[in-house]
Amino acid sequence: MVRGVRGTWCGTLLLAGVLVTGTSGCGPETPAEPGGPPSGTSGPAEPGTTATTTAPGTTKPTGATTAPGTTPAPGTPTAPGTSTADPHPAEVLVEVVVNGGLAGVSNKLVVHADGSWTSRSGTEEPRTGRQTPAETARLRAALEDPAYARVPERPTGDPVADGFQYYVTYRHRLVVTGDGERPAALQRVFAALPEGGPPTNP
Repeated sequence: MVRGVRGTWCGTLLLAGVLVTGTSGCGPETPAEPGGPPSGTSGPAEPGTTATTTAPGTTKPTGATTAPGTTPAPGTPTAPGTSTADPHPAEVLVEVVVNGGLAGVSNKLVVHADGSWTSRSGTEEPRTGRQTPAETARLRAALEDPAYARVPERPTGDPVADGFQYYVTYRHRLVVTGDGERPAALQRVFAALPEGGPPTNP
């Protein structure tokens, strides 16, 4: 009986000592494995992953690109070769050649779509000029007149001795006329030409 009471008392004292010292009954803390991270910290991120943070001022990870379809910033230069000018400023609108006469001349007048023109007479230096937009529009209207499309391609009257012959080429159609009377539609074309047509002097 005395042994039992003594054992109970000793157990009570042992429990009190445990509570005072704070020793856990779950066993000692497991030490960290050799070479491993300290207790309470996480290991390194998996390869290929990017660490993120929710702290204020968080920046975009390095290497991030803008979304597809993003337009370039204002002031970006256009691709080389880009142009907004007339794509065919030197396109020939009409060409008129004059042959014949006592001296046997062969002169030419070329008018371009932008109104610029070149006149060649014999061995002289070519002369150049430019019609006003209104003058060019008048010439174009005379050439595009349906009546001009019905002008005969060869002279219908009697030839004039030692006269001149004019060869008018418009859109690959050639009309030949002389010094005699001309159809009204053809006369409107000559009236709209720079200087009335190519020179007849040698």
